[in-house]
Amino acid sequence: MQSTINFFREVGRELRKVSWPKKKELTNYTITVLVTVTFFAIFFAVVDLGISELIRLILE
Repeated sequence: MQSTINFFREVGRELRKVSWPKKKELTNYTITVLVTVTFFAIFFAVVDLGISELIRLILE
């Protein structure tokens, strides 16, 4: 039990050392992630559609 308590104390000490992002940085990072995910989702949807159409043409 004591080792578990020591573990969580150490976790707390380490979390105080973390350099947390400011609100503006966090907003910029969030926007960057959302734009990147949206871009790749659209990109792979278009590629998937293209490959599907190509396979459909080949099989006809």
